[in-house]
Amino acid sequence: MSFRYPLDLQLFSGEKSEKATPKKRGDARKKGQVSKSTELSGSITLLSAFICLLIFGGYFKERIVFLYTDIFINRLTTEITINNVMMMFREYGIQILLLLAPLFLVLIVMALISSIMQVGFLLTGEPLKMQFSKLSPIKGFQNIFSMRSLVEFAKSILKMIVIGYLVYTTLWGKKVEIASLSEINIDNILIFMVDLTMDLGIKIAIALLILAVFDFIYQRYEHEKGLKMSKQDIKDEYKKMEGDPLVKGKIKERQRRMAMQRMMQEIPNADVIITNPTHFAIALKYDASEMEAPTIIAKGQDYVALRIREIAKEHGIITMENKPLARALYKRAEIGDSIPADLFQAVAEVLAYVYKLKGKTK
Repeated sequence: MSFRYPLDLQLFSGEKSEKATPKKRGDARKKGQVSKSTELSGSITLLSAFICLLIFGGYFKERIVFLYTDIFINRLTTEITINNVMMMFREYGIQILLLLAPLFLVLIVMALISSIMQVGFLLTGEPLKMQFSKLSPIKGFQNIFSMRSLVEFAKSILKMIVIGYLVYTTLWGKKVEIASLSEINIDNILIFMVDLTMDLGIKIAIALLILAVFDFIYQRYEHEKGLKMSKQDIKDEYKKMEGDPLVKGKIKERQRRMAMQRMMQEIPNADVIITNPTHFAIALKYDASEMEAPTIIAKGQDYVALRIREIAKEHGIITMENKPLARALYKRAEIGDSIPADLFQAVAEVLAYVYKLKGKTK
């Protein structure tokens, strides 16, 4: 009959099968490594641009008409001088800024919103730092033929197919109107071209937005996959956070030695040492002006108890054997604690005897 213990082979394989810890997620975020789809931000911005053109179409028309009217009516008869030209460029620059202001504001706001929706507020300069590893030809060659590159290539092909299909179907549906453009005036031609452009632009933007949603899901999947950790990685991270057990053990050992040294230094101040006689030793001190009850200033078992008795003998501290009292004090009180109330009578009798012996000695 053989006994076997179950063994998790993942401890040795190094397979990254565990979800990332909060610490690793935080470190990756600080480095700018987040799940973000540029396709989603681009499609939202594109759709917002066309919606802005629809909403502010009248405003854009008024500004453009004003610019052309001013050029053909006022500026053509103006004398060409340096001052006139500079003034004209300054005024037209302001008018162009006013013309494009709504579009720029909408695009900037929607770009920020689309980014915050995906990753929240994140401001880091890590991606801008120079990394010589990115200049490696071998790594660059590997990236060209990586799975990510194939996915990006497939996305580009799919976008081209979708956009081509939308352009073809839209133009084919307007074939009659396009064929009759030569029979209508310029105003109607411009109106038709604007309507066609807006119709086609919104269709393409919506299609790209739908594709971008799937791209965002894929990017999040890839991000989570890249953050996965092996069991050994989690152990190593825990060691870094909590400290190496060996180092922590040495620190605790040193703290114990220092505490022991301080305790031994307090023994000469004791009034009496109560012993078991060999297993336990407790050093008591009582100062009526400072303490409400006798206090334990040192205690120990076996070797420590022997050392307490030796120091007490060296400094002339009285040692008394009282097995029940020594055992009770050792188990029920720590160093620096006052003795338990139910042991007051027993300790008082011991101290009275000690003070009596000291009085005889004096």
